[in-house]
Amino acid sequence: MSSRLVPIAEVQRPHGVTGELRLRLYNEASELLLKKPQVVLRLADGTERTSRLAAVRPNNQALLVRVDGVTDRNGADLLRGAVVLVPRDLLPPPEEGEVYLCDLEGARVVAGEREIGRVVGIRNYPTCDALVVERPGADLLEVPVLPAFVVFADPENGVVEITGMDAIP
Repeated sequence: MSSRLVPIAEVQRPHGVTGELRLRLYNEASELLLKKPQVVLRLADGTERTSRLAAVRPNNQALLVRVDGVTDRNGADLLRGAVVLVPRDLLPPPEEGEVYLCDLEGARVVAGEREIGRVVGIRNYPTCDALVVERPGADLLEVPVLPAFVVFADPENGVVEITGMDAIP
């Protein structure tokens, strides 16, 4: 796989006894996995394995998938919590005025004229996503990706402007 890998889903749990998995998509509108691309599964211990999706079907705001080589519930249970990654090149271009959060990794984060730090990751929560910002000499900061906090994001120039975080030391 040639391009950098981006997470698009997480294995929630086994589904049934024949090795099928229930995935929670980070973007419920994404149809990428329906095309059954080759994926990388990042297990809880950090190891990664390239896998092929043998079958994919939608199911109640999730996907049920069958991964080559996983044929029973025990094998499926070993993948619980694994993150599903795909090459960035497989994602369609963002719509006008939209950005992929993964494209903001490494971007400078500013609040007005003040430099806060750099985006070092993305966290996906049920209520919203958050930019993980590394600050020199300080703890990591999580900035909710909501209009009240993210004013502007420009992946091409590597900058994110935030607001509403006046209490940041």
